[in-house]
Amino acid sequence: MRFLILDTCYPAFLQAHYSREPGLARRPYAEQWRALMDTFFGTADSYSYALGQLGHEAHEVVANCAPLQEAWLRDRGARNGAAPFRLRRERIVLAQARELAPDVVYVQNLRAFSRGLLEKLRRGGALIVGQIASEPPPPRTLRCYDLVVTSFPHFVERFRALGVASEYLRIGFDPRALERLELAGAEREQHGAVFVGALNRTQHRSGNALLERAARRAPIEFWGYGARGWPPGSPIRSGFRGEAWGIDMLRVLYESRIALNRHIGAAGRFANNMRLYEATGVGTLLLTDEKENLGELFEPGREVVTYRDEDELVERVQQYLGDDDARRRIAQAGQQRTLRDHTYLRRMEELLAILGESTRP
Repeated sequence: MRFLILDTCYPAFLQAHYSREPGLARRPYAEQWRALMDTFFGTADSYSYALGQLGHEAHEVVANCAPLQEAWLRDRGARNGAAPFRLRRERIVLAQARELAPDVVYVQNLRAFSRGLLEKLRRGGALIVGQIASEPPPPRTLRCYDLVVTSFPHFVERFRALGVASEYLRIGFDPRALERLELAGAEREQHGAVFVGALNRTQHRSGNALLERAARRAPIEFWGYGARGWPPGSPIRSGFRGEAWGIDMLRVLYESRIALNRHIGAAGRFANNMRLYEATGVGTLLLTDEKENLGELFEPGREVVTYRDEDELVERVQQYLGDDDARRRIAQAGQQRTLRDHTYLRRMEELLAILGESTRP
């Protein structure tokens, strides 16, 4: 099958990415695309790479990356047009879909594309599949998809009750990122307990508030974005070490003794997020909030460590910073589990099985 994977990136990340390499925006599409994928931001090209290993053709389109998309037009001798990029973005995506003629359009950001675009893609003969691991868009948007896969177990029946076909598909890890870090000479145990991610006080209010309180009692370093929203006396501000996107974020995890994790409110009682697999995948001890389905993903106490509240979080940080043997043993077991069961190659095998079922007459 042919897959067109539609994705977006955080604007702040794209700005940082292009500012690092002046002149990149003027290069051909293939060069820009490879440079962007090599950052390992989000899922990068993990889906297309794994699907290629399984004998399928796939390509990620980063629809909101203006320099990249403009280069796609430029390479084909097409006019970029005078209208702002945001007004032409979907027309470019539609042209890319016509060129690839996909059997499946796989949408990574359900809020990024109009219902009109999705309907045009469907009329082109593609199965429209969406993936979500956050608060969902309105039901009318969900119903634009032939299938919605989600790493939230509780969303499956919720979507089905709306008349939307839905299946459970977990997130995963790309082992190429580990190889990249090892080849680059990243060094273990340069940091103690770290949290890398969104530090804002809106969407992640309760989880970040817990981390902030814990950091008053235990040594925790922070990377990410949104730290300025905390008052000057906050340990998130004093412990903030800067932004870290993609492979830089993974390097921080790789070089740390303990990687902290917390889930967004929409996750409810269920473990699901990318940090579960990223931290374990790079071989760092994962300390994550306790969830009822975590045992289906990892064995708590042997492959990962959990906490239920602030006191347990502080206790676990202090315990495993002081017990190198136990920490390394659990980290190694967690890495082995991820590299065996939670790679994107495994996930794409699962996705193909789901699509085989969903496309049966």
